[in-house]
Amino acid sequence: MAFVKLLKTKAYYKRYQVKFRRRREGKTDYYARRRLIQQDKNKYDSKKYRFVVRRTNKRIICQIIYSTIQGDRVFCQADSFELKKFGVDSGLTNYASAYATGLLCARRLLADLGMADLYKGIETPDGEYFDVYEKGVQDRRPFKALLDVGLVRTTAGNRAFGAMKGAVDGGIYIPHNTKRFPGYHLEKAQAVTGKRGKVVEKGKAQGQYNAKEHRDHIYGLHVQGYMDHLKKENKDKFNTQFSKWQKTLTATKASNLEALYKKLHADIRKNPKRTKTERKQAAVRKILSKEGDKQIVRADSKGRKYLRPVKLTKNEKLDRVRAKIAKAISK
Repeated sequence: MAFVKLLKTKAYYKRYQVKFRRRREGKTDYYARRRLIQQDKNKYDSKKYRFVVRRTNKRIICQIIYSTIQGDRVFCQADSFELKKFGVDSGLTNYASAYATGLLCARRLLADLGMADLYKGIETPDGEYFDVYEKGVQDRRPFKALLDVGLVRTTAGNRAFGAMKGAVDGGIYIPHNTKRFPGYHLEKAQAVTGKRGKVVEKGKAQGQYNAKEHRDHIYGLHVQGYMDHLKKENKDKFNTQFSKWQKTLTATKASNLEALYKKLHADIRKNPKRTKTERKQAAVRKILSKEGDKQIVRADSKGRKYLRPVKLTKNEKLDRVRAKIAKAISK
């Protein structure tokens, strides 16, 4: 038999420690989380807030969260489903909706803290870099939070940065730069070659930020351009893909997406407070009749009938077994 080298000894397995449950499930990046929640000791137990952005297949969720020993606590929340009450029923996961959800979360938070009039942010977004400290500090310092994107790959133009831009324009201070916004492009440096084509000198790549391109994403103009193109080229495909958008524009009496989102931003600033929805009544189930000891006919609140077997007790189960045994012996 060939020699087999023992790579993992008994000492290795004795000292082996499993990773945290959420790390094993691939839900939490603890390397990033540790840096987001650790507070300086000279801050004397002051809370460290995170602006958490999560995207599902149907919605964008923005939350202001701080951590405690017992667990995380949500301070304020906004959901892109709430944009429906402002008239936007479509595109609840696109970049423009992410921006609006971040704006809603910021304005709601500042309204709850009584700081809505102190820090209004930018009322007409232009895509330019904005820092709430640029307009001066009022009696109370701006609310500070750190961006938490979770496990999302931080590529340029990601919708998490759209939600962050909405929160920043809403009046919250989040440290950031323009390198991950739509409109930021890297231009490769030209290499200087010698007589024989050999690279003599190569400079660094230069980054250029186009605020107008970012503004187009905030107002959904990239979607509007595709809608107009599809309407001319293929009406059947347009009706299939954008019929819900057309109903939304008709219901809100908006000529295009830019007008729709401008109205949305204005409505959010007027009334960012959460409206409580009434709970739905619990389903009422009635027992109509019994069919022996085995099944019961029930009816739900809509009048639909269905069968549910009765759970037998231990003695009833034993009696049933004895009856079967006696029947088998008698044969």
